[in-house]
Amino acid sequence: MDYLEKIEYWFDLAEEDLITAEIVLIANRYLHFGFLCHLTIEKAIKAYHWFNIKSEPQYTHNLLTLSKNSNLNELLTESQKKLIYNLMPLNIEARYPSNKKEISKTLTKEYCEKLFIETKEFILWMKILLKK
Repeated sequence: MDYLEKIEYWFDLAEEDLITAEIVLIANRYLHFGFLCHLTIEKAIKAYHWFNIKSEPQYTHNLLTLSKNSNLNELLTESQKKLIYNLMPLNIEARYPSNKKEISKTLTKEYCEKLFIETKEFILWMKILLKK
């Protein structure tokens, strides 16, 4: 695949994960929902990495590292940075829920609905960014 196909590949996966996140949110499976929002943003950032750097992104799930290495940080708003920060622990906790009870207390229906809106807005913003 050339780099344009890689951009499309990663962004298509991000959009699929966003659709799945909404389904999981409706089912009130908040821990899994948070994980899917993390995956959505991760894949969108990997698409941006291909767009901007034109090389394979580092193999990591760390959104902070991925956004820094793709030079996306300088474009992020404060609310987008906060979203990334809030999603960071949800990747690990969904996979290895050692503190499942603690993290589940923070994942209320209202909080998850807000996360969904912010994740969806991030993806819409990223779509515009990638079409430049």
